[in-house]
Amino acid sequence: MNRKDLWLLVLILVVGAVVAIINPRFLSPINLSNTANLIGLFGIFAVAQAFVIISGGIELSVGSIIALLGVIFIDLIANGTVNSGVGIVIVVLIGCLIGFVHGFLIAKVGLQPFVVTLCGLLIYRGVARYYTDEATAGFPFGASFPTLEWLTAGRFYGVPHSLIAFAIITIVMAVVLHRSVFGRYLYAVGKNEEAARYSGIHTSRIIIAAYVICCGLTAVAAIFIAMYTRSISPASHGNFYELYAIAAAVLGGCSLRGGEGSILGVVLGTVLLQVLQNLVNLLGIPSSLNFAVMGSVILIGVLADQEFSRRRIAGATRRASRGAEAAVQAAGANRG
Repeated sequence: MNRKDLWLLVLILVVGAVVAIINPRFLSPINLSNTANLIGLFGIFAVAQAFVIISGGIELSVGSIIALLGVIFIDLIANGTVNSGVGIVIVVLIGCLIGFVHGFLIAKVGLQPFVVTLCGLLIYRGVARYYTDEATAGFPFGASFPTLEWLTAGRFYGVPHSLIAFAIITIVMAVVLHRSVFGRYLYAVGKNEEAARYSGIHTSRIIIAAYVICCGLTAVAAIFIAMYTRSISPASHGNFYELYAIAAAVLGGCSLRGGEGSILGVVLGTVLLQVLQNLVNLLGIPSSLNFAVMGSVILIGVLADQEFSRRRIAGATRRASRGAEAAVQAAGANRG
């Protein structure tokens, strides 16, 4: 755990303690269980966003992908077109395909990540609305899928399965990011793509892989969220989810310049956001201020990242200067 993660953990504990003192309901089993469920649901696509941000890009179409894939999943399952297992595979494959297209347009065609994913945000939302003819997609009255519902919305000794899935995904992605060659290459590409290319790294493959991982995990989140809500209004479902993902990643230490961040940090950032969301609800603060809170969190996170970077560069410069002075003095002493 680095210094950023430690400070974030302390902040979570302080905020949680303050909320618990103000409103004891914060520590009630049902509130903790609901908060844990939301951490799992939002954490999956927050970790997904981190891979793209570390690569030096951004994925703005997360919410629209969740809406489109959620609608497709419910339609496949509710109409009995395929069984649950096949439906999950189809939706995840569609998510990976979307990620591949985004990565290809960015890495091979040379388009800006902001432009590509902003267009995706508009396209997928429009396709979702057209797919349902502006109607709400949901399961028919009395429809039941016991195994699927247990896997996605059930609880194991009170622990939501969404949180368990998030924990498993977090462990796997932490190994991929921090213990694999791909992870080292991803950091290198995010830090300096041109230098990474001259070092022999196939940068376009790394970037495409980052977007495939991002959209594939977002598809998994879309399935969990669809089963949690049970119905989807394509015009509003998933709105501003990309803000939550970006905020969690930035709070967790992911630099929007790329090349920095950790899975643990993103997990802590997700927890902090949901604790803040819970604080807003328990204190009776108008829900209309939720987005103001998210915007403020992102701004504070970016400012903190900039300040940390400035101090780190200044510290490295001072150390290099002291090293150069010591070398000059040593050389003078040897000549003397």
